[in-house]
Amino acid sequence: MNNIKNKNITALVLSAGLSGRMGAYKPLLKFKGKSFIQNIVEKLNSVCEKIVIVTGYRSNDIENEINSNINDEMIQKIEFVFNEDFAKGMFLSLKKGIGACSDADWILYHFVDQPSIPFRFYSQFTKQIDDAYDWIQPVINERKGHPVLFGSKMKEEIMGANVNSNLKKLSRMEINKKYWQCNFKQIFDDIDNINDYKVLLSSNR
Repeated sequence: MNNIKNKNITALVLSAGLSGRMGAYKPLLKFKGKSFIQNIVEKLNSVCEKIVIVTGYRSNDIENEINSNINDEMIQKIEFVFNEDFAKGMFLSLKKGIGACSDADWILYHFVDQPSIPFRFYSQFTKQIDDAYDWIQPVINERKGHPVLFGSKMKEEIMGANVNSNLKKLSRMEINKKYWQCNFKQIFDDIDNINDYKVLLSSNR
């Protein structure tokens, strides 16, 4: 395994969608007294040199939430990327975000509806970085979770793909993958509707 101290890790958080199935705007929903997006950014700050947030719908609300609640030192790490075509799907937002990660050796690709992943996950996950692989993903008993780490080859594949493609298709290509066996059940969080949110709030995390 390579020394991650010499690696530039950029976080990429997609926060551009409509949150249509939720009935409320997911990035600003509260978890333990903080918005989803604030929870995630504060944790990513501990392992990443830069944090790219792709916005679209209600982009001003996202920026105001960050600028009002994150300290100045952390804000210096954050870059907002606006996707004016956010309604065309997540993959276009991913491409937009990857375009802002040109200096990164590795990208930590994170969904905005996973605010409960604990701090210690991120330090353990990034220690799995190994340049023999292009894709590193946490799993529990062969069930795959998120976030995912992308190496240089994945960056190139995503940027070169058609806008109508998707990450699932690209993942089937000849890519060297590493699956990290972990014990963090929060990697399966997928807060798509109000019932999912109620389960999240009622769980002991």
